[in-house]
Amino acid sequence: MKKILVPVDFSEYSEYALEAAAIIAKKLNSEIIVLHMLGLSEAILTKDESQEVAEAMYYMKLAEKRFSTFLDKRYLEGIKVSETVQNYKIFSEVNKVAKEYDADLIVMGSHGTSGMSEDIFVGSNTEKVVRTSDVPVLVIKQAVTDFKIQEVVFACDFKIENIRPYVNAINLFESFGAKIHLLYINLPGDSFRSSDQIEERVKEFLFKADAGSIERFKDVVFYNDYTVENGIYKYSNQVDADVIAIPTHGRKGLSHFFNGSIGEDIANHANRPVITFRI
Repeated sequence: MKKILVPVDFSEYSEYALEAAAIIAKKLNSEIIVLHMLGLSEAILTKDESQEVAEAMYYMKLAEKRFSTFLDKRYLEGIKVSETVQNYKIFSEVNKVAKEYDADLIVMGSHGTSGMSEDIFVGSNTEKVVRTSDVPVLVIKQAVTDFKIQEVVFACDFKIENIRPYVNAINLFESFGAKIHLLYINLPGDSFRSSDQIEERVKEFLFKADAGSIERFKDVVFYNDYTVENGIYKYSNQVDADVIAIPTHGRKGLSHFFNGSIGEDIANHANRPVITFRI
């Protein structure tokens, strides 16, 4: 992993994300790119050219000044850090910036369903980034001074479409030397599957994903619950997971296994860090 993109609004939640990114960067010898979105209003952008340039320069200088204070952190010592200011207001544009800088990971702070802060990151902006990002998105909710990636829960339905996120997740987590719990939530009703049915699906998935090996079958956990969310929460608490990982379809919504918005609910409501991988 060479580059990590961190969108910030200079809030405490942004700092949570920045510190988590710093820990990852030091572990993997990565560079951090810090993004601030100005989000200038149409009223400013529709003024005559001289006024527009003057006000844009003012906000740019203000952002640069805030960067100098915000990035003055001991935990960033020894890490290559660069900043960029963009006038984006639509959070799907974060993916565009990630592509421009060839970022391998996006790390975002969030306090849940209200987004990152009451200033710029409002509403479901974390969800928008998750839905539109082609690179993995790590969502951080709390201070992470002791952030680590040692116990990971990767939850999916083991359909063949999830092979790419599975492989990407395994590669990332193995670079941390993490123990990976592969989780399948078995639901009652029409979604219920017998042990034989589940095992057959998982073994077929692993055989194709791991080049003919089913060695990781020993890491698979079958957990029964009434909802996918509760099953993931409960099992993650049971093993004290550092990170919950889930696949996503991106713009098409999250994996069918997560039944529409369930994956987004996990990213929004789980107290633990959540990382999404694009299908």
